[in-house]
Amino acid sequence: MRSQGSSRLVAFDEMSPDKSGIRRPYFGYDSWLREQDTARLSEKTRDAERVFRKTGITFAVYGEAEAAERLIPFDIVPRIISGQEWRRLTQGIEQRVQALNAFLDDIYHRQEILRAGRVPKELVANNAAFLPEMIGVRPPGGVYTHIIGVDVVRTGEDDFFVLEDNARTPSGVSYMLENRETMLQLFPELFQRVKVRPVEDYPKLLRQSLAAVRPDGVKGTPTIAVLTPGLYNSAYFEHAFLADQMGVELVEGQDLRVVDGHVAMRTTQGYKRIDVLYRRVDDAFLDPLTFNPDSALGVPGIMDVYRAGNITIANAPGTGISDDKAIYSYMPDIVEFYTGRKAILGNIPTWRCSEPGSLKYVQEHLAELVVKEVHGSGGYGMLVGPAATKKEREEFSKKLAARPSNYIAQPTLSLSTCPVLTDAGLAPRHVDLRPFVLVSDRIQIVPGGLTRVALKEGSLVVNSSQGGGTKDTWVLDD
Repeated sequence: MRSQGSSRLVAFDEMSPDKSGIRRPYFGYDSWLREQDTARLSEKTRDAERVFRKTGITFAVYGEAEAAERLIPFDIVPRIISGQEWRRLTQGIEQRVQALNAFLDDIYHRQEILRAGRVPKELVANNAAFLPEMIGVRPPGGVYTHIIGVDVVRTGEDDFFVLEDNARTPSGVSYMLENRETMLQLFPELFQRVKVRPVEDYPKLLRQSLAAVRPDGVKGTPTIAVLTPGLYNSAYFEHAFLADQMGVELVEGQDLRVVDGHVAMRTTQGYKRIDVLYRRVDDAFLDPLTFNPDSALGVPGIMDVYRAGNITIANAPGTGISDDKAIYSYMPDIVEFYTGRKAILGNIPTWRCSEPGSLKYVQEHLAELVVKEVHGSGGYGMLVGPAATKKEREEFSKKLAARPSNYIAQPTLSLSTCPVLTDAGLAPRHVDLRPFVLVSDRIQIVPGGLTRVALKEGSLVVNSSQGGGTKDTWVLDD
């Protein structure tokens, strides 16, 4: 999936699945590519790196003081998706997002899906991501997950699967935007030949979407702000970028306080009320009076303001349970329960290690499986069985035995590949895709997303924190 390892299965290549030719979505690009000089393309790669360095497009790597800020490697060969493929993906993503919001509203209110036995009660009640403080609280507009990043993988011509639902504080959209801007600068003539749908209006759509879910009592244009943990957060570049692109304030917890029942930010003219807060701070640090009392990143009393309906927090507190990896295994049931239809986009088969039979199977087949922490992210805390040593598997088996409910396991899929530019020419590398979804009074999906690519030959590492890179994602205007 997304951790260290190598692929031993035959992968579907999205540009050229066999030696017989090029897939139709790549016809226009391949025609252009054949006219290009290899030296020119190599120089363009260096140009792209200079653009990223000048712009300051970096991310932080926790625990690596010697390389705290890094450039995300960028490959200049785009990942291309046909309009027909995109329509199918968006239909499946919209269905899934509707189900996620309905699920969140249900478990914090009537809990019908629990009473129906479609999701085990203990999986919710005992889940660290479930916030009892949200029981009976309905966010403005009834929207819990305002910004979602749905991770999609492909294994064949028509085989797409959802790998994860990122419903807490999904990141990466700034890289999607900067990747496109960089490609437009480097290859303006290419965009004249290949009609690609635009992504650059995402900040405008984000601001409009956030404004649409302002509290009921707010008349006129709401005041929006982005809450960041601060300069040392791994995604700080994105926080600052989005605030700047939307034309709103970037604030830290120390800039905010509760004034007369509302959250207000400090300005040179005094404190100004905030109506919508796009927070990039985790639940535990959001309000030291309600959650972690040692947090200096949040706002004391903000949950009281929220429960009173005087501020919109995007995404809503407590949304994390909907992207918990144990809950993920029930998503086909969740989608069918709330939409009345089978899921358009399927899940990857998943073993829940909390179940004794599944735990036994996983421990006996560790050499074949990917094992993940239910609350893990960024490729940390995982075991990729085929790439692990016998000793590593034995040690991980002990972790499973000690805390089985903390893990799920999945088969090692052969993710699709797209070509990257290497010193020796084009070469296939594994990819995944994170489309970004905006939810307000409607659902909007920007045509594209963040394609992450494993840069080492045979590797399945796509996370930037684990050595992966990114590509521009083209959805064709056909």
